[in-house]
Amino acid sequence: MKTLFLIFFILLASIRTTTHGTSVPTLSTPKQAHKMPNNETIYQVSKQLCWGCFGEALQFLFAQNLVRAAKWEFPLMWDVQLEKYARWWAGIRKSDCQAQHSFPEGGFKLGENIYWGSGSGWTPTDAVRAWADEERYYDYRSNTCQSGKVCGHYTQLVWRITRRVGCARVICDDGDVFMTCNYDPVGNYVGERPY
Repeated sequence: MKTLFLIFFILLASIRTTTHGTSVPTLSTPKQAHKMPNNETIYQVSKQLCWGCFGEALQFLFAQNLVRAAKWEFPLMWDVQLEKYARWWAGIRKSDCQAQHSFPEGGFKLGENIYWGSGSGWTPTDAVRAWADEERYYDYRSNTCQSGKVCGHYTQLVWRITRRVGCARVICDDGDVFMTCNYDPVGNYVGERPY
């Protein structure tokens, strides 16, 4: 029980809520303070809000920090800028739900894990579990992945110098789910072990 409480406390402490200088949209300017906002303004502002995002953010963060704790790695902190980037990319993928990275191959400036699931019931915990399950293909001694298998999602998840994460989940137009997480500093350097 003490362990669960400690993990929950670490999770709450790791949520980073600063906006790095971004502004929050307002419904009126000082000159228009006496006017009621019109329906179009209300629609545009509410479209930018994500009503279920806080709960999903907690799921992403908690699940990933549990995997990192198993390797004695520091917990990740939630980063609003990384979330904003992930939400942008998930928005692009909403129309086709392709499991495609936001960077060209070899052009990664952030770490990035992506997930696609058939149907709309997939959760952030499912995505993290799929990435973490790649551990079975990773051999720490040789620092390699089994031939024909993927383990880069797992190694990014537990990369020792990574400190921040931001993720997004979207239900695509075809009813499937696309999820993405971005990490900073980036991991998966060739020749280096994740932990």
